[in-house]
Amino acid sequence: MLVFLETFSEALPFLNLFRYLTFRTGGAVLTAMLFVFLFGPAIIRSLRLRQGKGQPIRTDGPESHFAKAGTPTMGGLMILTGMLVTTLIWADLSNAYVWIVLGVTLSFGLIGFYDDFLKVTKQSHMGFSGKQRLALEIIVAGIASYLVGVFSPDNLAFGVAVPFFKDFLIYLGLFFIPFGVLVIVGAGNAVNLTDGLDGLAIVPVMIAAATFGLIAYVSGNAVFSNYLQINFVPGTGELAVVCGAIIGAGLGFLWFNAPPAQIFMGDTGSLALGGGLGAIAVAAKHEIVLAIVGGLFVLEAVSVIVQVVSFKLTGKRVFKMAPIHHHFEHLGWKEPQIVIRFWIISFVLALVGLSTLKLR
Repeated sequence: MLVFLETFSEALPFLNLFRYLTFRTGGAVLTAMLFVFLFGPAIIRSLRLRQGKGQPIRTDGPESHFAKAGTPTMGGLMILTGMLVTTLIWADLSNAYVWIVLGVTLSFGLIGFYDDFLKVTKQSHMGFSGKQRLALEIIVAGIASYLVGVFSPDNLAFGVAVPFFKDFLIYLGLFFIPFGVLVIVGAGNAVNLTDGLDGLAIVPVMIAAATFGLIAYVSGNAVFSNYLQINFVPGTGELAVVCGAIIGAGLGFLWFNAPPAQIFMGDTGSLALGGGLGAIAVAAKHEIVLAIVGGLFVLEAVSVIVQVVSFKLTGKRVFKMAPIHHHFEHLGWKEPQIVIRFWIISFVLALVGLSTLKLR
């Protein structure tokens, strides 16, 4: 919204700052962070008052988690509100990609909110029907994927870029839509599965957002994309502002989510943030890179799939408990050890993902 101030730059030259993506992205980080800092305590008090017993704790989970009983959930409301307000302030609202990503993020947030609501009111970790929830996610992701294809340049529409190859594109046609659905829905649920320990999910989300903020910036810049020999996708640079809003809101949330957590992110936040990252990756034509940068999320999701398949086929479990962060808890690792080590893994994977921009 503030980008319009650039039109008055002849009278006030300093307003030229608002035309620069880097300035607006930095402004988004600070604004979202301050928003969550300022309104976070009131949101936490309100949620604690309305939820009573807070998020239900799994009876089959690690014993250390029972001490967290009574902690409110739906902390994703803090993140999403801060992200939405900040994006509306700092982003160019005429950009279609901004609205597509916001649409996915908020829609997934509503699905997660309903799931959290059912869990809190029923005091059970069983919330929304899995099939109904997945169907809604697929519909939202399908619409978003179609719109990305429509608004992409003709030479990139409905195509998938492959890392490590210069300007190599696999044209999928309408099959791009189910591919985009797989990326967006997969990312949303993978982040959702990762959100099981205090601070575990939000830092990798911020690392991924920072990485894709840079990727979106260079993909949307003709000079940088040509130098790096990656596909130039006009308009995606504006998604750097959205990524900045995610980072800022995430930093503010981490202040309250750091061990011992005053509030949990809940499906409201984890599903929304994962879906948003997936939508950004699809828009910027770096879907496969998301699997590298978000490798931690992939690991968490795969551990659940392996556990379920193994138990159904053989009656035996591969891990002591899934997702895999609970496996390490059962091995005797302390929660801060798991969280910080997983952060390190996420940071290393982000560096690997960024290297794909130049290794071609």
